[in-house]
Amino acid sequence: MESVNRTMVSQFFLKGFSGYPVLEHMLFPLCLAMYLVTLLGNTAIVAVSILDTRLHTPMYFFLGNLSILDICYTSTFVPLMLVHLLSSQKTISFIGCAIQICLSLSTGSTECLLLAIMAYDRCLAICRPLRYPMLMSPRLCLLLAGAAWVLCLLKSVTETVIVMRLPFCGHHMVSHFTCEILAVLKLACGDTSVSEAFLLVGAILLLPVPLTFICLSYMLILATILRVPSAAGRRKAFSTCSAHLAVVLLFYGTVIFMYMKPKSKEARISDEVFTILYAVVTPMLNPVIYSLRNKEVKEAVRTVWGRRKARR
Repeated sequence: MESVNRTMVSQFFLKGFSGYPVLEHMLFPLCLAMYLVTLLGNTAIVAVSILDTRLHTPMYFFLGNLSILDICYTSTFVPLMLVHLLSSQKTISFIGCAIQICLSLSTGSTECLLLAIMAYDRCLAICRPLRYPMLMSPRLCLLLAGAAWVLCLLKSVTETVIVMRLPFCGHHMVSHFTCEILAVLKLACGDTSVSEAFLLVGAILLLPVPLTFICLSYMLILATILRVPSAAGRRKAFSTCSAHLAVVLLFYGTVIFMYMKPKSKEARISDEVFTILYAVVTPMLNPVIYSLRNKEVKEAVRTVWGRRKARR
């Protein structure tokens, strides 16, 4: 019976904002503009980090990974969401839904780990400046970033397979504008305890644990900064990690609010609007925060732009 139910599911219907046509027309230009800014801003960060040799450091290596993650994460659902905002046919295939779940889970999970790795990098740079080049070697940077990408992909594939193998009965209307795993899980009519257990363990490992590690890292950073004798030295030390701290507060603040607030049985339009703020606005602001708060990035952009103009 379970296999019959699964084979009958060929597509899902994404409810999204279909009950609010005026809101759909307002969101389309806004989301399109934010998506383009996200693509341009994060692509610029990656390009500058590669082209300017002064930025060939662990900090900007991880920043480049963060920018690639933001591009991949928003691209998993924003293009289809933009199409659905202007279309009455808001469907997605079963395979497309599974791919969307897997990629969004993987990139979001990897960002949680990457922010913790970046906090560790800043902690070593400030607390162990003399040993920093040896402790954070290029090989270790590749190992940490590669492990984050691979482990989160394997976790996400496992969670997606477990959820999508469940029998789906009745209507196939997802109360969301994307194939969000919890919204899809509500449509299953079988035993969802295994899927919920996997998701709970994953949420604990990727939210409280990395956040605790980040907090501990910044406690050590703060203690080290306070021991710096000169005010100029304290400002310089704090400026090297202020952008990362701002991104951490923005990312974890929105995630915790979204997933730790009391859940209602019925999906509310405010939840989907906030999801857009968390999933579209945050990736757009990351390159803005790093470019505005970091002199090295601004100087690198001017240098790369100057070279391009000189070639013309």
